This record gives sequence, C-alpha cells and structure tokens, in this order.
Amino acid sequence: MDFNAFWQSAQQAVPLLENFQLQIVWEYRDLFISGMKMTVGITLIAVVLGTLIGLFGGMARLAEVKHGPWKYPVMLLVRWPVTAYVTFFRGTPLFVQILLTHFAVMPLLVHPEGGWLISGDYAGELRSEYGAFMSGLVALTLNAGAYITEIFRAGIQSIHKGQFEASRSLGMTYGQTMRFIVVPQAFRRMLPPLGNEAIMLVKDSSLVSAIGLAEIAYAARTVAGAYSRYWEPYLTISLIYLVLTLVLAAGVNHLEKRFKASGGIH
Repeated sequence: MDFNAFWQSAQQAVPLLENFQLQIVWEYRDLFISGMKMTVGITLIAVVLGTLIGLFGGMARLAEVKHGPWKYPVMLLVRWPVTAYVTFFRGTPLFVQILLTHFAVMPLLVHPEGGWLISGDYAGELRSEYGAFMSGLVALTLNAGAYITEIFRAGIQSIHKGQFEASRSLGMTYGQTMRFIVVPQAFRRMLPPLGNEAIMLVKDSSLVSAIGLAEIAYAARTVAGAYSRYWEPYLTISLIYLVLTLVLAAGVNHLEKRFKASGGIH
C-alpha cells in the first residue's frame, strides 16, 4: 500500500482527518528531507564556528592591562571592538542581519568585479551556487558568536580569582591559565546556556529561507505556494523542529550528567 492509499484509509477511519491533505507533504518529501539536512548542517557549522568566536571573544572582553604601555592599546584594539561587535549582533534582529549580510556584506567580499576577498569567475560561480548558503552561514555564525561570547565571559568571571592567582604563582602564563585552569572549569557551567543557544539557532535558522536557502522552512513555503494550503506543511515543519530541539536538549542533558558524574559542578 502506498502512502496516498494509506492516508485515504486513515481519513475514512478518522473523520477529523478528512480535510487534512498530508499527501501534498508526502509528494514533496525529498524537498523536506534535503531541507532538514540543510538545517542541521548549517546549524552545526554555525554552532562550532560561533563557539570558537565566543571563546576568543569572551577572553577579549576580559582582557585588561592595568599598568604599562599596553593598557590603552588593549582597550582600544581588543576590548572595545569586541564589545561593539557583541552589542550590534545582540541588539539587532537576526532577520535584519541575514538581509544585510546577503545583500550588502557578501557582495563586497565575494564579487566577480572587485570582490575584497574573492573576485573573478570563481566568485561569480560561488555566488550563483552557494550565495544563500554562505550568507546564511556567516549571519548565523556571527549572531551565535556574539551570544556565546557573553556566555564565555560570564563563565570565566564565575571562576574565583584565587584560581587565577594560584596558577600565576605557579609560573603559568595567562594563556596557560585560561587553557588548563579556567576554561575547563567554566565550560561545565556554560554547558546549559550553550545548549540553549544551539536550540535557539536551530529554530532561528528558519529565517534564512528569506534569502532562498532550501532548508525546511523553505520547503514548507514551497508546498504552501503550490497548493495554497498552510496547515499541512507548517505543522509538518513544526514537528520536525520540535524533534530536533528535543534531541538537542537530550544531548545537552546527557553531557551535563556526564560532567557531574566525573566531578563537575553540581
């Protein structure tokens, strides 16, 4: 029995399903599957890159030289630029950031004629084949990096100053102190908010469909436009998003339990 016959029998058995045309979603199942893969892929890459940005951004937000010639250069060239970056991306809508990245920033960086990073025929090919993906990834990564920067800053500040002083008294450099003493302890405390940020990013990735990236929100919009029906495609992607977020939440919860079992922060 194919799906259409199965759904017709289900509609006959359950009258409430009579007006629910799930077969239109089944017809576009390949588009939904590829869209889900795109959503998961772009979210994972954005989370990983955003975490790297957040790690260095969090330390930059706390960089301070109280005395000596490096006091003002560190403030002007490290702390203030990172603070401005965090303020902008946390204070403006992600949807606006996506549009600004796609229509303003990326054409400056990747353009056949005079692109700052990539130019020529290769730039034109990249923009035509992967333009929406690159713009969406850059916007999501920078947005995630801003929020994760604050997560790292708060996590690092939660470690008692005595940890810093003890490590420095043992002859460790600032970088060694962060790598071996502070960040490992802070990461255990940062795990829940990092998990929440990943979950938020899964849902926020739906905004990238506005620039034509074929993820699951784009698939739902395609089906809705083809049949002028909205319940079926949008309830379908709502269920997909729900499953993805539940899986992520379960994974984060598992990691928290493992850290606690190994002597982490309770």
